[in-house]
Amino acid sequence: MNIKDREDIRLSGSAGVRDAVDALRRGALIGLPTETVYGLGADAGNPAAVAKIFAAKQRPADHPLIVHLHRAAQLAQWARDIPALAWSLAEAFWPGPLTLVLPRAATVSDGVTGGLDTVALRVPAHPLALDVLEAFGGGIAAPSANRHKKISPTTARHVREELGDAVEVLLDGGPCRVGIESTIVDLSTGLPRLLRPGAITGEDLERVTGKPVESPVDTAIRSPGRMKLHYAPNARVVLASMEQVPERIAEYAALSARVGVLSARRAESWPAQVPWLSMGHSPDQQAQQLYRRLREADDMDLAVLIVVPPDGRGLNHALRDRLWRAAGLGHALA
Repeated sequence: MNIKDREDIRLSGSAGVRDAVDALRRGALIGLPTETVYGLGADAGNPAAVAKIFAAKQRPADHPLIVHLHRAAQLAQWARDIPALAWSLAEAFWPGPLTLVLPRAATVSDGVTGGLDTVALRVPAHPLALDVLEAFGGGIAAPSANRHKKISPTTARHVREELGDAVEVLLDGGPCRVGIESTIVDLSTGLPRLLRPGAITGEDLERVTGKPVESPVDTAIRSPGRMKLHYAPNARVVLASMEQVPERIAEYAALSARVGVLSARRAESWPAQVPWLSMGHSPDQQAQQLYRRLREADDMDLAVLIVVPPDGRGLNHALRDRLWRAAGLGHALA
C-alpha cells in the first residue's frame, strides 16, 4: 500500500525507521528527510530498486544519483583511488550538505552512476536519515523526491502530494533546515570542480583544500542539478531587478496573465492587486523558503512569477543558480 492510501504520514522514531529499513530491503521506495531536501530513497545496491526511482521521477536513466552513507568510513565501499582531499572535505563538512564525486568502485551499478565512471556520495546531516542509514547498513540512492525538472520537496507533505503513489514509507522529519540541494564537488580529475553550488560555498571549500575550485559551465557535464531547466514551477519564472518589476508586471498583465512577484521586499509602487511572495531577508531564510514559495505560486495558479534574485556571493550564488534554472536559463554566473 502506498502512502497516498493512508491518512497518517507522520512516521518517525524507531517504528518509522524499522518500517523504512524493511521497505528498503524489499526493494521498495521511501521518502527520506535530509537537511537539504527530501529524498526518494532506494537500496543503492539493488539495481531493480534503483530503476524504480527513475520510473517514479520520470528521470532520464543516464542522470546519475547521489548515494547517501551513514559515515565517511564507508567511502571505500563505493569509490576507489580516493584522494586525500576527499578525506579532508569529509572531515570538515560531513555530516552535511556536501556531495563528493569520486571514481566508482567496480561493484557500483550503472543505474546509480548513469553509466559514468564516477559515483556521487554524501553523509546527510539529519538525525532521522542517519538513523535509517545506520540501521540499513548500506548506501541509499536518494535524489530529490519530485518529478524530473520540478520543484524539490522540503516537507513530507510535498512528497506525499507529488510522489505518494510511488512511496511505501514516508518519514516526516519536519521542514528541511537548509532548503536547497547539496553542493557537489568533483574530485575525480585532480583539482576540485564545483558542479553544483549549495550551502557549502566555493570559499568554504577553498579554505579546506587550499586550492582554487573551478566552476565549469559546460552543460554537457552529467551531474545532478545541471540541466538548463530544473527546479521549475508550473508558472513561468521571469527574472528581473527591483527597478524592472513594474515594467514586467505591466507587460504580462496586458496579456491577461495572472502575475505574482517573489522578492526580499515589496516596493510601494507595485500594484496592490499583484500577489507578493516574500523570499525572506537573510540568505539562510531565502534558501529555506525558496521551494516553498515556488510551490505557493503554483497553488495560487499564477501564470507568471517575476523573481528578483539575490545579489552577492556565497549562498546567494547557489540561490541564483536555482532561480536561473527555474527560469530555463541554465548556469547562473557568480
